[in-house]
Amino acid sequence: MLRLFGEAAPQPSLLLGLLVALGTGLLVGLERERRKGRGPQREAAGVRSFAVVSVLGALAQGLAQPGLVAGGLLAVAVLAALAYWRQSARDPGLTTEAALLLSYLIGALAIPHPELAAGAGVALTMLLAARQRLHRFATRLLSEQELHDGLLLAALALIVLPLMPRDPLPWLAGLKPHTLLGLVMLLLALQAAGHVALRLLGERAGLALGGFFSGLVSSTATVAAMGSRYRDQPGLLAGCAGAAVMSTAATWAQALVLVASLSPASVASVAPACVLGTLVAGVAAFALTRTAGQDTGRDHAWGRHNGGPLRLREALIVAVLLTGVAAVAGWAQQRFGSGGLLISVAIAALADSHAPIASLAALAARATIDHQTLLQGLLLAIACNSLVRISVAGLSGGRPYLLRVGGALGLQLAAVALLTLVILPPVR
Repeated sequence: MLRLFGEAAPQPSLLLGLLVALGTGLLVGLERERRKGRGPQREAAGVRSFAVVSVLGALAQGLAQPGLVAGGLLAVAVLAALAYWRQSARDPGLTTEAALLLSYLIGALAIPHPELAAGAGVALTMLLAARQRLHRFATRLLSEQELHDGLLLAALALIVLPLMPRDPLPWLAGLKPHTLLGLVMLLLALQAAGHVALRLLGERAGLALGGFFSGLVSSTATVAAMGSRYRDQPGLLAGCAGAAVMSTAATWAQALVLVASLSPASVASVAPACVLGTLVAGVAAFALTRTAGQDTGRDHAWGRHNGGPLRLREALIVAVLLTGVAAVAGWAQQRFGSGGLLISVAIAALADSHAPIASLAALAARATIDHQTLLQGLLLAIACNSLVRISVAGLSGGRPYLLRVGGALGLQLAAVALLTLVILPPVR
């Protein structure tokens, strides 16, 4: 915890802290000056008041006298209370008074930690300047259900998740409850990300871009999230299917990055397959989304749907499915051991394609396996993981969604297989 009391700082540190305190006070004060008005009815604090209060906090901290910082804070609080009492009949808000207290504390923080104080001052100014945008967001753009879902996500992340046991449970196939809830949180977060992307950019661009970046985290989870969104909003079939397919493009791209970082000498052996897979996925996603709605109006895109972004039931179903796959993969790996490398890769890929690809690249870097085996293992991992994605697509989105996503996945695998098995010579 940062200390507000202590020995006097060295002279260079004191000078830097005073300059930072003055700069942050002026910055916050400039923003408040533009809103305080003029004449006898103006608000109490402006650019000079904020600069003086911030420097006062820095001096109180720099002098290092016991009780001086606390006494100064009490004095600023009394002045802020008097200012609020004088103008509360006209403006019941407490923003300026609270900002004045915070500016004093930022000034005190500038002596021991000037870089942190500077960041806090800029953040405070940005928050104050965003008054109209935040008000519009809270009262006009954010629906009651979206607020409820946001609070649910925050409660799960900040309250429930830290309390979950971190030890493996035998009746849960050796999995950790903390990990299982973390998977549910990931699915819910991806649902929320897709909802925000749809609101900001519209059906075509928003879902596709969100699908690609979500695929860098988990393509399977993205397929599930987009399927759930389609069930909730049937009119978004093309956009949701395109976003799901774009997440598979991220899988091919990330596989190439993994190999390049772990085994640079093997990049040439896997690059044609990974580049082709990325391109085919991108083209398929474009073909799916070209008929999607092109409306980019933020309010309209949100207004078509009165529900919230989170669908907890679907997230729980998919999390249980993936947990079961992971348990089966763990059991099979224990049974087969390290003797069947490709069998182990195929089983592990049922849960996640990135981990076995990274393991194969690490083996190739140590020359334990050759480039051909690396390529075969990479294609096998993505193919097996695609089977899980197809199953998840049917489970989360139903037949129309399954046909589009499954067809695109099959097209990717067929194109890459044709390239590697027929067109290109075997890699060495």
